[in-house]
Amino acid sequence: MFAGNSLSISMHEGGIAELKFDLQGESVNKFDSKTVAELGEAITLLENAADLKGLLISSGKGVFVVGADISEFVPLFESGEGAGAHLTVNNTNFNRIEDLPVPTVVAINGYAMGGGLEIALACDFRVMSSAAKIGLPETKLGIIPGWGGTVRLPRLAGADTAIDWIASGKEQRADAALKAGVVDGVVAPDELHASAMKVLQNAIDGNMPFAARREQKKSPLKLNQTEAMMVFETSKAFVLGQAGSNYPAPIIAIECMQSAATKGRDEALAIETAGFEKCAQTEAAKSLVGIFMSDQLIGKAAKGWAKKADKAVERAAVLGAGIMGGGIAYQSALKGTPIKMKDINQAGLDLGLTEANKLLSKQVNRGRMSVEKMGQVLASIDPTLSYDNFDGLDIVVEAVVENPKVKNIVLAEVEKVVSPDAVIASNTSTISISYLANALERPENFCGMHFFNPVHAMPLVEVIRGEKSSDTAIARTVAYAAAMGKKPIVVNDCPGFLVNRVLFPYFAGFMNLLKDGADFQVVDKVMERWGWPMGPAYLMDVVGMDTGHHAEQVMADGFPDRMTKTFKTAGDVMFENDRYGQKNGKGFYVYELDKRGKPKKVVSPETYELLAPHVEEQKDFDKDEIVARMMIPMATEMARCIEEDIVGSVAEADMALVYGVGMPPFRGGVFRWIDSIGVKTFVEMCDKYAHLGKLYEATDTQREMAATGKSYY
Repeated sequence: MFAGNSLSISMHEGGIAELKFDLQGESVNKFDSKTVAELGEAITLLENAADLKGLLISSGKGVFVVGADISEFVPLFESGEGAGAHLTVNNTNFNRIEDLPVPTVVAINGYAMGGGLEIALACDFRVMSSAAKIGLPETKLGIIPGWGGTVRLPRLAGADTAIDWIASGKEQRADAALKAGVVDGVVAPDELHASAMKVLQNAIDGNMPFAARREQKKSPLKLNQTEAMMVFETSKAFVLGQAGSNYPAPIIAIECMQSAATKGRDEALAIETAGFEKCAQTEAAKSLVGIFMSDQLIGKAAKGWAKKADKAVERAAVLGAGIMGGGIAYQSALKGTPIKMKDINQAGLDLGLTEANKLLSKQVNRGRMSVEKMGQVLASIDPTLSYDNFDGLDIVVEAVVENPKVKNIVLAEVEKVVSPDAVIASNTSTISISYLANALERPENFCGMHFFNPVHAMPLVEVIRGEKSSDTAIARTVAYAAAMGKKPIVVNDCPGFLVNRVLFPYFAGFMNLLKDGADFQVVDKVMERWGWPMGPAYLMDVVGMDTGHHAEQVMADGFPDRMTKTFKTAGDVMFENDRYGQKNGKGFYVYELDKRGKPKKVVSPETYELLAPHVEEQKDFDKDEIVARMMIPMATEMARCIEEDIVGSVAEADMALVYGVGMPPFRGGVFRWIDSIGVKTFVEMCDKYAHLGKLYEATDTQREMAATGKSYY
């Protein structure tokens, strides 16, 4: 009946049409402009089919529809215009499906996200595979559902469910969807098509009336004024407390549902479109959609490297157990790659196994893993005190103490026991990969693989190319990091690599503020309100003052013109007084265990007493000055990293900060932040604070960009 590039219509017996999504040349189905146009043509044929009795909507792929083609929205967000018109065509398509004079059933397999769920909501009945997941994740992109999600979901499943699903943006499993009344049945994957056809036939035969439920979706919500007020106002207060004012989309979504509660479908959809347009004009949406696109870019780059790998990593090892080694072993085993965990003493192995066991137990306690699965994962971690059977490994990750002499000894030692083609990667956070390679006979098989702590929680892995690292070593390491569920980004060797190189100028800005009389608590609060998950004092406590002290010296040696200290810093004072942070219970803050056994920071008067002789008298700073003095050093150093080709693109640079140190996603990274205020404004800000030193000097390239009106993206 119809055969396009994105979908087709075939006829079954008894007047049943099946509209099947199967986007050619793609692994998933999505609503790009061509698919939307073809869907309109297909619906016209269905509307004019004289013998049509019912419609089944299905997918020819392993997933249903993953949503809109976000890349097509990017120009709309950049201009802030045209989003509503872009939505209208597919909104009309979904309304036409909902208004067909015959019953409609959708068979949901794999994923039905965003627009994929919204077309399902436009149908009369939804049958879902037990292995499928559905959801409306738009608020995670700073926008709201735009094809009827805020209209049909509350009318189908109730306002409470709709608010929860849309504001959180979470994926929902089949059992939750059935319980919420969003789907009508859940069946085994191999029974999905037959079951959906059976439901459709029952509807055609009049055994499952569809007119009443269709009318329910097109009518106002069945809530009186008091009920509506309670539901929506309470939800707004709760969601604002969770999301904060920096993420406006969840609140806008609730406001749309509230305004549309008394309206019919078409008026309600107009309210939703206006809400979508409002979101599209926010900096948060531009940043979050930008992050989505950048995430796809780094994922594509990782896949490109993985394709170049000469072999898959099937057997791995980590040297040095402890917290970091245990975390690496846990992550590798969890994702299916067996791993040896070697240490020089049993106490180290015990610590590493305890770490892995603790992380797995949490999964079991939260119902995310069975005890049997936990046993399988633990069994694939092989603790050892010897190098026995290391000759069969594909990759070895060195994670011993951050000391170049120790690392050189261990690296030379392990190279002698592995096969000639094994890749050795160092989990160093600061030490030059090219320098460490001098200890090896096969430096081409060596590179950096820098995990961030805690390993299980932090997505980023920096894969560092030394002067002699081969493409084969980089490719295999990237492939292994991706197999571990991480976000690998390849960077070139330099002191601190990428993330630490730009993080320590940020800390230097903090030290300067404290020297000039700023209160560390105030700075923490300002930067947390700006969006960072923790302020700089708290972050230094988490990193560890001893770790920071070592890394700071590495950075000063590498970049003496701008990172050499000219005064005793607050960090030095903490270090000299054995206040190492969380690891020994005292730093800028002191740490006590809360009821759940987690360290809770408490303000210590002693900190102020220790700092007093080394800082100016405490005074107030404007919050904009605090932000500028903290962020300029990070931003100028990151610009140098781009200009020196340490990292391949501004997108990778921004994602490294988001995934490595928690740069606020709604800011989009350093370069999106600079673009949001304008490069010219940023350079003027640098000039205002240039008296503070070279870290505050804009680069020549930035000055050229400012003069010519260029931006980073």
